[in-house]
Amino acid sequence: MARLRAVHAARAAAGAVATQLTIGPHTLVADTAQANGGDDLGADPHELLDAALASCTALTLMLYARRKGMRLTNAEVDVEHDEADGVYRIRRDVRLAGELSAEERARLLEIAGRCPVHRTLSGRFEITSRLVE
Repeated sequence: MARLRAVHAARAAAGAVATQLTIGPHTLVADTAQANGGDDLGADPHELLDAALASCTALTLMLYARRKGMRLTNAEVDVEHDEADGVYRIRRDVRLAGELSAEERARLLEIAGRCPVHRTLSGRFEITSRLVE
C-alpha cells in the first residue's frame, strides 16, 4: 500500500476563517457557512469527512469491479449526515451503472462497507494533539 501523504492546514489567503489544505501537490479550501462566521469559500470540515467516505466508496467499488471483471461502468455515491444526541449518523446511497447481475450488485454493496474510510469510521479513534514550535 502506498504511503499516504500528510495534510497541512493553514489560513487561506481569502476569507475570515477559511483554511487552505495542502496534500502533496493538491490544494483545497475548507471554510464554514456565513451563519457560522465563515464565508462559505469551501467545503465545511464535516462535508469533507462525508466526501472522504463517498469518494473512497466509489473508488473501492470501481477498483474491485475491475479486478473481478464485473461490468460496472459507474459508481455514484451520495453521503449525508445528521448529528443529534451525540451521535453522528451517516447515510450513504450507492447507485451502480453497468450490466450487473443481482449477485454482483449485492456483492458490491457489501464491498462498499469494506472501503478503507468506512472501516476507519467504524473503528476506534485515537487522536494525539501537541503544540510544536
